Amino acid sequence: MSSPVSTYFRSHAQFAIFVNGLLLIGLGASMLVPALVDFGTNNRDAENFVICALLVGGTGSLFAAAFRQHRTGTLDRRTGYLITLTAWLSVSFFGSLPLAVSSLNISMTDALFETVSGLTTTGATVLSGLDTTAPGLLLWRSLLQWIGGIGIVVMALAMLPLLHVGGMQLFLSESSDVSGKTFPRVGQFARAIGAVYVGLTLACTAGLMVAGMGAFDAVNHAMAAIATGGFSTKDASVGFYNSVGIEVVLIVFMTAGALPLVVYASLLMRGRRAILEDGQVFGFLKVLAVAIGAATVWNISQGMEPFLALRVSAFNVTSVLTDTGFATTDFSTWGSFAIGLFFVLYFIGGCAGSTAGAIKIFRWQILFVSALRHLKTTLSPSRILVLRYQQKQIDGDTIAAVRNFFFMYLITFVVLSLAAMATGLDFLSSTSAVAQGMANAGPGLGPVVGPATNFGHVPEAAKWVVMAAMLLGRLELATVYVVLLPDFWKR
Repeated sequence: MSSPVSTYFRSHAQFAIFVNGLLLIGLGASMLVPALVDFGTNNRDAENFVICALLVGGTGSLFAAAFRQHRTGTLDRRTGYLITLTAWLSVSFFGSLPLAVSSLNISMTDALFETVSGLTTTGATVLSGLDTTAPGLLLWRSLLQWIGGIGIVVMALAMLPLLHVGGMQLFLSESSDVSGKTFPRVGQFARAIGAVYVGLTLACTAGLMVAGMGAFDAVNHAMAAIATGGFSTKDASVGFYNSVGIEVVLIVFMTAGALPLVVYASLLMRGRRAILEDGQVFGFLKVLAVAIGAATVWNISQGMEPFLALRVSAFNVTSVLTDTGFATTDFSTWGSFAIGLFFVLYFIGGCAGSTAGAIKIFRWQILFVSALRHLKTTLSPSRILVLRYQQKQIDGDTIAAVRNFFFMYLITFVVLSLAAMATGLDFLSSTSAVAQGMANAGPGLGPVVGPATNFGHVPEAAKWVVMAAMLLGRLELATVYVVLLPDFWKR
């Protein structure tokens, strides 16, 4: 008699392995791109990329061939959770191989950290000497972010709503910003999102080149900006260029990456009404404007010249709120108010259906209107108030999902922060490293993990804690936690 676990494995997990195999085939093929770049520059890492491409692609082919008979398996909720989690774990491991065997001479832990940071579009790095790093390796880091970015959007708009993760059911394809009227077929929706993603990347590349950035750097920074990733080709990040034009272009496209990508496609088909109907967009832009204004006023009060204050505040606030991770200066030295402001921004994030991370604007909006209703009904207990969000009534299950998400987010943040402190990191470094990891935001705060340094010198155990934070934050917590429940594996 078979156990419940083996029964579940036969009926569901084999299909997940088949899907993982297809993803690894695509990942292996993508490794040939930096291989060609390194071949063109006579860099010895080209051979490593080719070997890794064959290994990863071959492994994926074996998985797909061995379990191809299960490709039509039932995609129920449990299978959805399993595919989502295992896909991110497998792609993270196999994607780290080119870095682990490269001329960088880094440990497997560092290679995994860099890969997880890229795929989750976090942008935290363990590498230094980027200015002289082989171009193929730099391009691979950017490709990881770009691949992760489109994967995040597909997951957020296609998988998470079906799994009812943290209130994401509001964005079911038949009812919300993925409108069934606008995109009547899943294939059409996927093509529209892909076209928007590629179009924004090309537009950002062109803008950066016009602003004075070289072609190679422009491609890398464009992929990082649209994916709200933050990997740069320079140790000093965007501050290396000291260009107002480049900063303005990146501000525009970092913001674009933090807005729902489906809105752009809807904008082409339905005009500006598509933006007016999405309450997230204006909510996010309002928060962004207020945060930039607050940082600017604070910097001026500290003696900074007004234009410089606006310039550095606009760029760095946008980078943190959109969870991108670029930096032009060490904003953790701006004083206590600025540190507090940036710490709060780690928990806000962009819009659902974007490449940005953190808690996301729509959950804050729902929590706010829910709290407001509570206050009003406290004043008038017999009063009946209907909560609405984006012209839809919010049911009790959705509100409960949002509240549970906030609770899980807070508990996860506290536990991981304590774990980071146990590795020897100080309070600010630990809490900001975990906060940025869960938000997929890039740099932490302070002299240890702040914008002026990287994660290369933190304890190895702390790197694993931050990796866990990055994956948990990107997978919206419940996607990971539910798989750990014993009930998940029962019939």
